[in-house]
Amino acid sequence: MAEPLFRRLALLGIGLIGSSLARRARAGGDLAGEIIAYAPSEATRARVLELGLADRVEADPARAVAGADGVLLCAPVGAFAGLAEAIAPHLARGAILSDVGSTKQSVLRDVGPHVPAGVHFIPGHPLAGTEHSGPDAGFATLFEGRWTLLTPPPDTDAAALARLTEFWRRCGAMVKTMDAAHHDRVLAIVSHLPHLLAFTICGTADDLADESRQEVLEFAASGFRDFTRIAASDPVMWRDVFLNNREALLEMLARFTEDAQAMARAVRWGDGAYIEDKVERGRKIRRGLIELKQA
Repeated sequence: MAEPLFRRLALLGIGLIGSSLARRARAGGDLAGEIIAYAPSEATRARVLELGLADRVEADPARAVAGADGVLLCAPVGAFAGLAEAIAPHLARGAILSDVGSTKQSVLRDVGPHVPAGVHFIPGHPLAGTEHSGPDAGFATLFEGRWTLLTPPPDTDAAALARLTEFWRRCGAMVKTMDAAHHDRVLAIVSHLPHLLAFTICGTADDLADESRQEVLEFAASGFRDFTRIAASDPVMWRDVFLNNREALLEMLARFTEDAQAMARAVRWGDGAYIEDKVERGRKIRRGLIELKQA
């Protein structure tokens, strides 16, 4: 068995992603010699211990990171500034500090200024998840065959980046590095906008008259069911994502709105060729996802 990459791994937040990392670390033994978790909720801390996900669970993030050579922020991105301020004086020199948040420029903005000299700060984002949340939602194979994107700041230590890359590869992920701004634009279209649309469509259905709303639930076709699965996601996490990737999300929403209006015109004026072209382009994207094993 490979030597653990981290002697002590601190997971600040133990929801879907944090608990999946804890389970993978427990199962393999090659990620961490010791797992420390932080959770602000007493009920969550008790559940983490009951599930055996960590060697120790702390109510204080500063105590959780003490002596850790690997620290991962696994809370909603809106909590990162407060967490970074709380843990900064207690981070061990030489430690790697990373995260799993869906926005990266906000992480650089909120965490970066607090990182002390000698700590390697490398933001990251595993493109994996489900609509479920909490410590019971995780599973060890969540990251297998999925991408993790790393957005290292300039002058990041090469050895630290290689170590974090190997961490995610041992989790089963494919790893790519990119600029934080580019990450946020890409994720705005492939993740953030689809979630915004799903929440909006389900809100529209919920605003229908009582009789129509009940029929929506009874006769929901697969398209609407897919939207409801996305819309079941954690509201605090997605509130923070939308607000922390505001500019890129609004840009993609504006582009989508223009395309939706063009489709509406095609429907109104009976432009079957335009409609068929859009449907075929959608089918092409789906085939591409299947070929890349990302469907």
